[in-house]
Amino acid sequence: MSSPDVRVVGRVVKPHGIRGELVVDVHTDSPEERFTPGAVLATRARDGASGTVTIAAVRPHTGRLLVTFQDVAGRDAAEALRGLLLLVDAAELTPSDDPEEFYDHELEGLEVVDVRGDRIGVVAEVLHTAASELLAVRRDDGSEVLVPFVTEIVPTVDVAAGRVVVDPPEGLLDA
Repeated sequence: MSSPDVRVVGRVVKPHGIRGELVVDVHTDSPEERFTPGAVLATRARDGASGTVTIAAVRPHTGRLLVTFQDVAGRDAAEALRGLLLLVDAAELTPSDDPEEFYDHELEGLEVVDVRGDRIGVVAEVLHTAASELLAVRRDDGSEVLVPFVTEIVPTVDVAAGRVVVDPPEGLLDA
């Protein structure tokens, strides 16, 4: 990958079965573009080592993907990839035409304030779960709170202004 500006499009969660298939959490709104047989993705392991993988097969599975990489055969080889981040060059990402859709990297780092304008923290990460997306908000004291990324709770996202406005129900931000 020539650019140091890379974006996470997936994370290997765990092996699935005994033939080397892997459960992958998707971190992109375009999995059909990123996760196709023959696609090559850059990788970063938990220890910081980088490399590439080539997708051999992919199929949906309970809100995630089951992916097989070329040259990964068997559960032991798959287990060694646990936690592997799957990356693309940011230059490859096309901007969304929908003002209500955002790439994770557009949200990460934005200041989070409540509807009164009081600072809550900064978006540290966007978590993709089977139920919905969550904003992991890092508070100034170092603690973290998870905020469901739904319009009722996050009515305003202003990427240009660097700000996310939240209207949390009572107790959501209590730590």
